[in-house]
Amino acid sequence: MKKTAEILPGYIFPRKYTNYLFSLLFLLYMFDYIDRMVVSSLLPYIKAEFGTSDTKLGLLMSAVYLSIVILTFPVSLIIDRWSRRRTIGVMAALWSLATAAAALTRSFGALVFTRTFIGIGEAGYAPGGSAMISGLYPIEKRSWMMGLWNAAIPLGSAIGVAGGGFIAAHWGWRSAFGIVAIPGLIIALLFFFSKDYKTVKLIRNRTPRIKGAKIEKMKMTTRELIQEFSEKPSLLLTYFGMMFVVFTTTSLLFWLPSYFSREYGIPEQQSSTKASLVMLLALVGAPLGGYLVDRWRRKKLNARLVFPGITSVVAAVFCFLAFVAFKDSVQYIFLLLFGVTVTMFIPAAGAVTQDLVHPGLRATSYAIAVVIQNSLGAILGPIIIGAISERTDLGTALSILPVFVLIAGVLFLIGSLLYKKDIEKVDLIELEAD
Repeated sequence: MKKTAEILPGYIFPRKYTNYLFSLLFLLYMFDYIDRMVVSSLLPYIKAEFGTSDTKLGLLMSAVYLSIVILTFPVSLIIDRWSRRRTIGVMAALWSLATAAAALTRSFGALVFTRTFIGIGEAGYAPGGSAMISGLYPIEKRSWMMGLWNAAIPLGSAIGVAGGGFIAAHWGWRSAFGIVAIPGLIIALLFFFSKDYKTVKLIRNRTPRIKGAKIEKMKMTTRELIQEFSEKPSLLLTYFGMMFVVFTTTSLLFWLPSYFSREYGIPEQQSSTKASLVMLLALVGAPLGGYLVDRWRRKKLNARLVFPGITSVVAAVFCFLAFVAFKDSVQYIFLLLFGVTVTMFIPAAGAVTQDLVHPGLRATSYAIAVVIQNSLGAILGPIIIGAISERTDLGTALSILPVFVLIAGVLFLIGSLLYKKDIEKVDLIELEAD
């Protein structure tokens, strides 16, 4: 008789298969950001070929996030009500093909158009991936696994920036788009043959009026669906705290290679490599943050908001010292420290978006976070910094970023005071394998 793999408490699949699914999710997130961020190291080449301004160059990043903002919420509804793995597979294939198409463009407008379709593909991935991870692992490991998963962001960003600069220097900037698109497409195809957990019905456990009576399960009304988000202030504060950090990180990821090139007069390939190291050190921040906050949560229930509040304030200090107080090698040290601390918020805040909602609305919850952080943060960030740069200089423009991280820290800390009350409102529903 064939031996069945043991399924541990809190899991819906055997540990080995669960980790296989996580590996696919990690690789897709990494190539998501490789495809998204490769353009930042290509800006000097694109600017030289098309003669565009810094403000227009900002559109190459903002176009991606605009598409994400428009489509994330409707796509998340499909994810929650249909299938996470199928939606993720389709989305990943689409963004990979759009990245490859960017290699064929011959005008700046066409390049912006392909970037728009990259955003269309990426719209459903973060909500779908976060919902899958929240379902695959027990709640006590949620921040840790979200931290490991989100480590793909700085890794993918660093590979995209450094790899794009290397490829452009040797084979031209268009080749960079074509080369980075291939691996993501392969992994997207593998995802179609993976497993998932069953779609969770939107039911609410009604407390019986008669003592000792059985808990009644009723379908959630439209009003209750809205209340699931609107009546939890710590959840709303988390959404906006994430937005202020994303404004900062997106602006920095996009403009840092150009800053090093203009400020210190170093070649484009060297400046992109130097910038990628700042992003790469963020690999430490997200997993470490997830590990520490899950351990702290054993003693302090609201640790998932206290921790990002503290780390965001510390990151704001490092960012201030880097762009206002110091230059040269000392500046770079503080940028590296900023790269570590600014990403520590991700696993804790991401877990909060899953902790505080009905299990059947997890992708929708993360989608709301994505819409808020991208519409007010990621879209506006590169354009605003580019516009300030044109009126002053890029160093002055980047020196305003610490303010946004500081605001994020304050919002997380306020939310921590309300977290315990809000989590008591959440229905506990066990997931099943499909």
